Amino acid sequence: MQELFERSDHNPLITVKNLPYQANTVFNAGIADLGNEVLALVRVESSSGRSHLICARSPDGIDWKFEDRALLHSEQGFDYEANGVEDCRLTWMDDLDAWGITYTAYSDQGPCVAIAITKDFKTTERLGVVYPPDNKNAVLFPRKFGDMYAMLHRPSVGGGSVWISYSPDLVYWGKPQVVLRVRGGPWWDGVRVGAGLPPIETEAGWLLIYHGVKYAAGDPIYRLGAALLDLKDPHRLIGRTHRWLLSPQEPYERMGDAPNVVFATGGFVRDGRLWVYYGAADSYICLATAELASIVEFTLNSPT
Repeated sequence: MQELFERSDHNPLITVKNLPYQANTVFNAGIADLGNEVLALVRVESSSGRSHLICARSPDGIDWKFEDRALLHSEQGFDYEANGVEDCRLTWMDDLDAWGITYTAYSDQGPCVAIAITKDFKTTERLGVVYPPDNKNAVLFPRKFGDMYAMLHRPSVGGGSVWISYSPDLVYWGKPQVVLRVRGGPWWDGVRVGAGLPPIETEAGWLLIYHGVKYAAGDPIYRLGAALLDLKDPHRLIGRTHRWLLSPQEPYERMGDAPNVVFATGGFVRDGRLWVYYGAADSYICLATAELASIVEFTLNSPT
């Protein structure tokens, strides 16, 4: 079967050489389609080994220019970010008229889920840690369900599955349920799974692009798949791809600080086509696109 995703001929789009300062590597990026430009909130690992998040802007989603300073980084007064901030997702929140930023606050106790709000990507309001260690891969849904916000996240201990939780205020979260389980065994997503892009609302359900991990000869391989969640009850899984949709194949995906990794944390839909920005080998940021309808149809019709 032909691949549903097509890699950009311009890959890799962003490397550490694009930064205006010395750093070790770039990982992945949260993405915001602002209409007249695309913004990427890029995870950068500095020479100290800690990560920060810095904005880059592009008129076409291909060529990028970085801003001069980080938007979120370890700073005095935020103890739970002492070891850096990592792996953000950006969700437009209609009721707030602002962007919700979910990210990993890397504390000295381990990785936590944290949330911040921004209207302009110049300043942020940190809401703080909302889930203690070990928890990561958090992403907000773009609208409320009744009077409750919803968020996907992945506890790093236990089964390695994606959970969903609900909140009245983005600070206090409860009603946790497992929504996407690891398959176990030899499956491509048998070891652990994690949410990628913010869920995309379609007529068939909420489309979730997620990563799955399998070990081969002792080393992890990160691939991308898709799932569909019920529109009204997003804790209910209604479809899931039985095979991966994007796997490390190109040299820039197979060789780097973490070989054999494709790890998506941002994207958008434009003219019926899904743009997925993904980290490759923890060293590059790349782009792949696919027809949204084709991804939804394949996810719905995959055997379970």
